Amino acid sequence: MIDPFNGLQDIENKIIQTPLDPDITFSDDPLRMMRAIRFSTQLKFFIHNDTFDAITRNAHRIDIISQERIIDEMNKIIMSSTPSYGFKLMEKSGLLKLIFPEMVALKGNDYVGERTHKDNFKHTLEVLDNIAPHTNNLWLRWAAILHDIAKPLTKRYENKVGFTFHGHEVKGARMIKNIFKRLRLPLNENMKYVEKLVGMHLRPIIIAEDIVTDSAVRRLLFDAGDDVDDLITLCEADITSKNFHKVQKFKRNFEIVRQKLISLEESDKIRRFQPPVSGEDIMDIFNVMPCKEIGIIKTNIKDAILEGTIPNDREEALKLMYKEAEKLGLKPKK
Repeated sequence: MIDPFNGLQDIENKIIQTPLDPDITFSDDPLRMMRAIRFSTQLKFFIHNDTFDAITRNAHRIDIISQERIIDEMNKIIMSSTPSYGFKLMEKSGLLKLIFPEMVALKGNDYVGERTHKDNFKHTLEVLDNIAPHTNNLWLRWAAILHDIAKPLTKRYENKVGFTFHGHEVKGARMIKNIFKRLRLPLNENMKYVEKLVGMHLRPIIIAEDIVTDSAVRRLLFDAGDDVDDLITLCEADITSKNFHKVQKFKRNFEIVRQKLISLEESDKIRRFQPPVSGEDIMDIFNVMPCKEIGIIKTNIKDAILEGTIPNDREEALKLMYKEAEKLGLKPKK
């Protein structure tokens, strides 16, 4: 066997390097920079210093490559067993800032006096690595990447509480479409799934921080629907605290949430909730045209079911409908 570039030795030593001048190699096809990082991430190989330095020098050349080819390599990095390794290499080389600047904006610790806040870039990579062993769903992994993407835009400092990021989940969900559009990710149901998980990622954590009530779990199940299991998986991966007792508390409470989800779904059938009394039923019974009163009645019935005041049952819902209609001045037709 003829091996003029010592490729077998590099494989044995787990080293990635270009056989020719790396500057020429990457200038000829800048996508090779992304592929080098992707191979390094997938194979857990080390990129030779000379090769990595050339990636850093030529990072700007990635601009001539189509976004579709770039995102294909990034998705393969995301689907690796330890995707953080590839993101760290992309960030260090300068490629990530050119491809995905919103993620680089997460970098850095914040300090005001003795108060500090963690590096959200590092945290995001921890969440991504945490979720990787539990799912091969590319879009759930993207939700892990994007769950805190709006924190730099919502960061505030309040004297009494320190750093806050109020509404970052809502703003983050609104950012998803533009990010997907620019990165050439599909603007379809997968995007909506990521929007949903990013927008809801605090909900299970808030429940797990407090007493886990049936009504809170019912509402979570109602709003998350079939994606509730993935949402819980994301939230469990989001626990990156180094406080052992805090982590154990969250894990215990998340397990309680999971068990309640199972039992309440069996008893109340909330996951695919359909109102036991429809708007058409109300219009027919009270002989009215579409109006705000119908919406009020339907909302009150839904809330009563989710709060556990009445079972998810048509007969009980009709009883409540008549009570609510009477309050609003509606009378059944004769």
